[in-house]
Amino acid sequence: MTGKRVLIVDDSVGSLRALRQVLGAEGYEVVTASRGQEALQLFEAGPPFDAVLADLKMPGMDGLQLYRHLVSLDPMVQFIVMTAHGTIGSSVEAMKEGVYDYLVKPLNTDELSLILAKAIRARQQMSELQGLRAEVSGRYDFHNIVGQSLALRKLFDMVKAAAPTDATILITGETGTGKELFAKAIHFNSQRGQNTLVSINCAALSESLLEAELFGHVKGAFTGAASSRVGRLEAADQGTLFLDEIGQMSLSLQAKLLRFLQERTFEPVGSSTTRTVNTRIIAATNRDMEDEVKAQRFLPDLYYRLQVIQLTIPPLRERKEDIPLLAMHFIKEAAAEHAQTMREMSNEIITALRAYSWPGNIRELKNTIDRLMILGKGQKILLNELPPHMIEQSNLSPEPSDGLLKELPPGGVTLKEIQRELLYKTLQLFDGNRTFAAKALGISRKSLWERIERFGLS
Repeated sequence: MTGKRVLIVDDSVGSLRALRQVLGAEGYEVVTASRGQEALQLFEAGPPFDAVLADLKMPGMDGLQLYRHLVSLDPMVQFIVMTAHGTIGSSVEAMKEGVYDYLVKPLNTDELSLILAKAIRARQQMSELQGLRAEVSGRYDFHNIVGQSLALRKLFDMVKAAAPTDATILITGETGTGKELFAKAIHFNSQRGQNTLVSINCAALSESLLEAELFGHVKGAFTGAASSRVGRLEAADQGTLFLDEIGQMSLSLQAKLLRFLQERTFEPVGSSTTRTVNTRIIAATNRDMEDEVKAQRFLPDLYYRLQVIQLTIPPLRERKEDIPLLAMHFIKEAAAEHAQTMREMSNEIITALRAYSWPGNIRELKNTIDRLMILGKGQKILLNELPPHMIEQSNLSPEPSDGLLKELPPGGVTLKEIQRELLYKTLQLFDGNRTFAAKALGISRKSLWERIERFGLS
């Protein structure tokens, strides 16, 4: 317990002295105050306290008034009130306002130690949870979905408008385009973001198992159901349920899901008791849902319920300007994950990555970069490190060239002409992206801008 900082507030000097002695012997750093106003000033001055122990009845500012001030300064404050037998009812009312616990005078030192330790542990858990939520929220913030293509920017606009609502969302797109990443970004940027996000892959389970996982079951509902179990739908109450690969859900389960979307009620497997939950549904599929409806493999009513807002993630081949950005992002991730030095991409590598069709989309690009980082050598990633089928699609030769200029025109060429041509072709290579062009040329963005103006390429 060493180093835990506790503020004790009591108008009795004897009580302060005794508590300082007891808690100091247990390794606490104890700060005392004899008035509520004095305690408030100490609290504001910092550093933060791990717990506050205050008498409920004090002249001037009483314990409950002090709590209200402190919780406005630090919502995670762990506040324990001390009270006499005759005012226990007031302590209970204080707990209803958020006070952690109360102790009855004269204090039992064992009880004091136990409650104080639990209060500090609760604060630590709250702090860790807050940090985790911030980390998760940051990880799935829209800014962490890498790309600047027009198609992606339009998608961002839709997502940002849809996220704060409770609208049901259907995310479509090829395998590997990042549908789950968008679902998480929507959840963590919604009003439900502080609550649970539960995911289930509809293609990974049989019909009976998926039904039990989704709606839960009661004891004895089927062979092996030794106890009752809450389903994912109920576990996500007040939060979000992400149904991945919903296009592979059976028609009978589709009907049950449709009923939930219409009435917000369901029954666990083997139960006749109706339950109601407030769960938002986000679904995803790589199938053409209109084709599935026409083929009578998907209920049209459920499709229309799911696609209140439909987001279609473009495949990587349709947003090739994002490939260099994504590749650099994955290089940084791989370097950090495998404790490696960052590697640079040669111009040939960037050309080859852009030329490839990427049937596996972003997932395939990430796996490719991981392989290049793990198996490659040298500061720069070279063309011959790519898989042969990628080199073949690029129409580039993996052998290093003898020089940048294969041959000169008979009359020669001026340095200015070479610089202008190099600048033009580099900008063309990166679709006008000046950040990447400057990096490839080894100059600053300001220098690049000046050269663009000088050579009339703006």
